[in-house]
Amino acid sequence: MAAEKLKNHKIIFVVGGPGSGKGTQCERIVQKYGYTHLSTGDLLRAEVGSGSERGKKLSAIMEKGELVPLETVLDMLRDAMLAKADTSKGFLIDGYPREVKQGEEFEKKIAPPSLVLYIDAGKDTMVKRLLKRGETSGRVDDNEETIKKRLETYYKATEPVIDCYEKRGIVRKINAEGSVDAVFQQVCTQLDALK
Repeated sequence: MAAEKLKNHKIIFVVGGPGSGKGTQCERIVQKYGYTHLSTGDLLRAEVGSGSERGKKLSAIMEKGELVPLETVLDMLRDAMLAKADTSKGFLIDGYPREVKQGEEFEKKIAPPSLVLYIDAGKDTMVKRLLKRGETSGRVDDNEETIKKRLETYYKATEPVIDCYEKRGIVRKINAEGSVDAVFQQVCTQLDALK
């Protein structure tokens, strides 16, 4: 049972808009706290790249521009968590859940989160950072028009998730407007308080 094997681990949902700096903060947390950083996007890409049966099915779904079934994403997250359960101090689940139902299913199948780390940067800041990243990233989605659409989608999907976990008192909002170090100091304060 996944919940049994993972019950002494901290599970942290890391939520934040594109360009909020959540990837950078996750890297820092991994270095300092020994957590395992799991991004559903990375897991999907790795599975497709492995050429496995599951990877081939996922590739076909993604090529059609369809969303990978929630069930599959959860299976992959659970497998990745169980694979690291003996060596990891905790798990950062990056960019997940994107909607309330995803959070509920995660809890049913895996375990409840200890904390929701909300890396919160203002819209203008995120646009500026993504445009800057776009100068060197070569990512097709780092242009102004696409960025605005991505932010709209993000806000629409994420607000109910934040509300849901705020009612349970486990959301920690981090002001992500400052420097990487200043933001990380706030993150450490929250993680150090987690017992």
